[in-house]
Amino acid sequence: MKSKEKKSKKRVSIGGQAVLEGVYMRGEKAEATAVRDADGVIRVETKRRNAAQRNPFFRFPIVRGVVAFIDSLFGGTKTLMRSAEVYGEGEPTKFEKWIAEKLKINVMTAVSVVSVVLGLALAIALFIFLPQVIRGAFEKWLNGGERFNIWAKNFIEGGVKLLIFALYILSVSMLKDIRRTFMYHGAEHKTITCFERGLDLTVENAKKCPRVHDRCGTTFIVFVLFISIIVMACAESLLGQSVQGVLRVLLKLALLPVVAGLSYELLKLLSKTKSWIVFPLKAPGFLLQLLTTREPDNEMLEVAITSFSAVYEMDNDDSVPERKFELPVKRCDLLQQIKAKLKEHGIDEDAEAEWIVSLTLGIKRDEVNTENLVSVKNVEKINKLVDERITGRPLWYCVGDTDFYGYRIKVDERALIPRPETELLVENALKYIDETKTVLDLCTGSGAIAVAISKETGAKVYASDLSIDALKLAQENEKINGAKIQFVVSDMFESFDTEKFDVIVSNPPYIKSEDIKGLQKEIKDFEPLMALDGGQDGLHFYREIAKNAKKYLKDGGALFLECGQGQAEEIKQIFADFSQVEIIKDYENIDRIIKAVL
Repeated sequence: MKSKEKKSKKRVSIGGQAVLEGVYMRGEKAEATAVRDADGVIRVETKRRNAAQRNPFFRFPIVRGVVAFIDSLFGGTKTLMRSAEVYGEGEPTKFEKWIAEKLKINVMTAVSVVSVVLGLALAIALFIFLPQVIRGAFEKWLNGGERFNIWAKNFIEGGVKLLIFALYILSVSMLKDIRRTFMYHGAEHKTITCFERGLDLTVENAKKCPRVHDRCGTTFIVFVLFISIIVMACAESLLGQSVQGVLRVLLKLALLPVVAGLSYELLKLLSKTKSWIVFPLKAPGFLLQLLTTREPDNEMLEVAITSFSAVYEMDNDDSVPERKFELPVKRCDLLQQIKAKLKEHGIDEDAEAEWIVSLTLGIKRDEVNTENLVSVKNVEKINKLVDERITGRPLWYCVGDTDFYGYRIKVDERALIPRPETELLVENALKYIDETKTVLDLCTGSGAIAVAISKETGAKVYASDLSIDALKLAQENEKINGAKIQFVVSDMFESFDTEKFDVIVSNPPYIKSEDIKGLQKEIKDFEPLMALDGGQDGLHFYREIAKNAKKYLKDGGALFLECGQGQAEEIKQIFADFSQVEIIKDYENIDRIIKAVL
């Protein structure tokens, strides 16, 4: 049983590091970074490595360790910054904008370089200069000012370095973001170990694996600390005690590549065996890994598995293409892209682009043209909406609802989209309506008029339409808005018998039959024809209302009808036998509403 289990284990040359809300993995031929963005979606970027084309000299033992050390120093910082871009960490400062615009410098590249330089400076101060100062203090305190021998002073400095490193790890782990990074570090180790044990790469299996690993960078640092003691002691033995102060610091820096190369080779060598004989050499690194790793949650393991799987696939299949991160986009840039795309398809309406961004993000229209970042998830939603809009489908059908008189009205192809001018119809009708009145909304369509009147007045409201589909939509809007409406399937007044109403409101079909084919694509191809066609002259339904309205209006009752441009005077004549007929203009000074009082 043991031999069978041992045979199933796999060796893999994949390693990595934790980044901001993600994990970077690197194999022999490829590398991948998986990051869970602010919307909880895992984003992946992959890249093929040119290691195979590298100068053979760089693959020699020790030399390859120096190359790996430098690569991890700069590449690791760059990857960390890249993950921050994906996660959408904050907005660019004025200083960052100034650098990008005036100096033509990529801010993230500049930050990466500065981070490495500052990191090196801090490392030199903490791990080279400070231990030397502390050792000097020990000499004065414990040895009466007499210098320790070469090996003693190097072991003392090594111990101080190890202590500083442990205290540094403990202090930064108090920061929330660092703790989460350590958890992702644990996820990286568990994932690699899970694969190496021959287990299926699942969250459940990875969760059971240890969070320490032979090839961890933490163990590498421990080896660097110990090997530097030996290398420096040997160098000083050759050069003598005359190397002191700044010269000694410079010597340590000069020997750092040698130390890094030797540490790398030791790490690779020891990782090839699980023998208990070499365990004492691994133990210090494992102990420190308990500080630099934390138990990850399931979502972190999922990210690590995604990153590992991407690298493993590319390492074993040269045909797998590289992938780029989809990154958050500035609102202003996204807005310009949408406007350009809409114009390409004949939709020259800047307002539509603003509405698409505004409604998707839940912000005001005057807030869309800013440099705030839009998450990838929202960019995808917006692009999907734009793609649907350029087919010709009306914007509000694409969105799925619209605002009417302050109420959310669901809209689709079952009924006309409520227009802003219809709000003026409601506004004038409300002057005649209170909770004691009975109101009929004739040709209700989406039910927008009926919903607004019911909610604003508490009146008893009936809503009728010949289209059963339209009435179903109107019922949905009644429920959405908590209105109280009685719906009736009726061809105009056909289904009504003895009912009498204080007010009848209607926005009937009023477009001439022959004019429909000349309407905009989004109207004639998507909105219901029966809600548009007003007959040969567009006035058919007004005549039907005039002929029957008196039978269903109470004495002194009023009619409020919307009409098309240029129709008001003719409609006024149709209702000439009413005691009072008035034409009301809309906000653009167009005759829009007919008010007729019995």
